[in-house]
Amino acid sequence: MQLTELVEVMDSWLGNREVPDYPGAHNGLQVANSGSVTRVAAAVDASLPVIEAAVAAGADLLIVHHGLFWQGVQPIVDARYHKLKAAFDGGLAIYSSHIPLDIHPQLGNNVQLARALGMTDAEPFFDFKGILLGQTAEMEGTCAELREKLAEVVGGPVHLCPGGGAAAGRVGIITGGAGSEVEAIAKCGINTFITGEGPHWSFPLAQECGINVLYAGHYATETSGVQALARELEAHFDLPWEFLDHPTGL
Repeated sequence: MQLTELVEVMDSWLGNREVPDYPGAHNGLQVANSGSVTRVAAAVDASLPVIEAAVAAGADLLIVHHGLFWQGVQPIVDARYHKLKAAFDGGLAIYSSHIPLDIHPQLGNNVQLARALGMTDAEPFFDFKGILLGQTAEMEGTCAELREKLAEVVGGPVHLCPGGGAAAGRVGIITGGAGSEVEAIAKCGINTFITGEGPHWSFPLAQECGINVLYAGHYATETSGVQALARELEAHFDLPWEFLDHPTGL
């Protein structure tokens, strides 16, 4: 496959040009290669170990959720130099999609997590710059049961702030680092909020707002979107792919 064709297809699927995001996201193609793609790697972060692993795996396209430029303009020295050199030397193109991949109605991190938890009737919620960022649905059962299921889905521990009572109630999901939004989430009528991580003060604030929060890990809640996108490329273009798991524990 030609890289330019794949980039055009992914940009169209994800709506990278239309979806608002943080300045450092730079959604889309971040590093080009010689022009062709025969094997795809998917990962959460465009870190040096991930780039090296992608090259070692024979990939010529790496799809990530968190790209190369989160810190803005930086000198190309030290690890930043080695990341780019490894990609250039290995013929590795790098493609990143952040919020567009979070909110996608089929491939997105939020909808993928909602489906895995059995939220079959989930719908978008929570306005962010004119888009709806998360997924929400009423759920039967207790918050403790939901926590147990969530831990099974993400494959790791889930930290609970028990601020909203025993019932799961109306559940909202925004993957990644949305814990700082607990007050606004509570105003949306959410009883139990699932996210990846939050600042320290989000815990006592959640208790004051009367909302349960399940912190399931920033990394752990955002592994599914890049995999879903890679599977879609395989289905359409018969491109083999693999997921490069490099957890941060955060």
